[in-house]
Amino acid sequence: MIKDIIAEGLASGWQHIDGASQQGEQELDCDVLIVGSGAGGGISAQVLSQAGLKVIVVDEGPLKSSQDFKLQERQAYPDLYQESAARKTKDKAISIFQGRCVGGSTTVNWTTSLRTPEPTLQHWQQRWSFRELHSKSLAPYFQKAEQLLGISPWLNTNQNNALLAKGCEALNWPYQAIPRNVKQCWDLGYCGMGCPTNAKQSMLVTTIPAALNAGATLLSRFRVKALQFSNDAITGAQLQALDSKQRANGAKVNIHARQVVLSAGAIGSPAVLLRSKVPDPYQLVGKRTFLHPSVMSGAVFEQAVNSHQGAPQSVYSDHFVWRDGSDGECGYKLEVPPVHPILLATKISGFGQFHSDMMQQINHLQVTIALLRDGFNEQSIGGQVQLRDDGSPVLDYPISDFVWRGARRALLSMAELQFAAGAKQVFPLHEQSRLVSSWPQAKTMIEQLPMQALATRLASAHVMGGCAMGGDEQTSLVDEEGNYRWLDGLSVIDGSVFPTSLGANPQLSIYAMALRNAELLAKRLQA
Repeated sequence: MIKDIIAEGLASGWQHIDGASQQGEQELDCDVLIVGSGAGGGISAQVLSQAGLKVIVVDEGPLKSSQDFKLQERQAYPDLYQESAARKTKDKAISIFQGRCVGGSTTVNWTTSLRTPEPTLQHWQQRWSFRELHSKSLAPYFQKAEQLLGISPWLNTNQNNALLAKGCEALNWPYQAIPRNVKQCWDLGYCGMGCPTNAKQSMLVTTIPAALNAGATLLSRFRVKALQFSNDAITGAQLQALDSKQRANGAKVNIHARQVVLSAGAIGSPAVLLRSKVPDPYQLVGKRTFLHPSVMSGAVFEQAVNSHQGAPQSVYSDHFVWRDGSDGECGYKLEVPPVHPILLATKISGFGQFHSDMMQQINHLQVTIALLRDGFNEQSIGGQVQLRDDGSPVLDYPISDFVWRGARRALLSMAELQFAAGAKQVFPLHEQSRLVSSWPQAKTMIEQLPMQALATRLASAHVMGGCAMGGDEQTSLVDEEGNYRWLDGLSVIDGSVFPTSLGANPQLSIYAMALRNAELLAKRLQA
């Protein structure tokens, strides 16, 4: 019998308000309002509530528990993801996967937990005037997060990952084991649909319960309409309650707070600031938003691969990430995704009989992805969060020639790797691609493919930037402690503060920076 942490906590008296059951209008007050319950919000909630502060955590998604996670894509995507896992950039060229539930993306991610690469931290010091944040100062927070969340290398590799390693070995490319945030993992392979055994140490089963046990209040299915401020200082926020289909149901909550921590993610946090019309003298809110745009390559193997089983990610290669220096040509990280039916069907190109044939080979497919490192070069400025007429956010992310050059090189590298691993056929995910049976054929085809939006398939599960941190007020919105420069009582603690992408999966970087800045904030508020 699997212990239902959430059900037991609610039965013990946790303070939780579900927007779907609310009517009318009410007033609440607290010391700290935390907007978002993912990696930044969850950590902040635990630190600040255990410091004795009165904390309210609000999330626009529902509160789910292990018994709600049924390993079904058709249920998980609409229940747990932004826009039912169909969120895309403004031109529809890049699919974006983000969680929308208590725990945020930590509830549905694939558990990869990597420290911020040293070249990234050095670039931030040189280009973005970082003074206090570097590998030495962050090391204690990385260690603390790793201990708190059970993060260690995962050595039980499934075939999908093993073939990535095999290709690297054949080509003499270095590769490493991926650390994961799990305890007593059953190795089911369905991390993206919520963990039914509570093995994944997401915010849903770690920091949020810790915060609620310390007296915090959780509001699920509430959306922040706007922050409230007066005389350049935060006073609170206006919330809209949402029904079970995430539509405003007419109920409202006004929260009075002396501090707001914005942790709604790199699309959500800029959107709240834009809706609130906060002071922004250099017009930086929402700009320089990054994605690690990822290109994909499928390979058909003679033997069964069964890429839906086992830890989704356990091997990666950084062979191409930093080869031309941090501000050189667009580098890319090689990983694999899990291959589940709906995810494959919506990402693979082609149609009709070809699409059907590919789907029928799902158990023999190995898929490799290349995460393009964006934001380090002046030709890679990322995207901009904008608001639609209804106030909802959309990311405008034009893809530069610089990024397209990286995409072509990445497709070439993946095809070479997959043939080196023994693939009998390879299929780069592109509308004008076809199955090819050798590395020379693949090379000739990929070099001729037009690198164009909507033709080249791109996806991302890493959204960073939009509220850049740094040492210069003309180029950054928050200082190195996450303080918003133009309003007292407002902090930003999530991946939106990264001034570039990371060149690595962002989960652990957010945890470490959140631990540091939430602890510093707690001391200030207690003083």
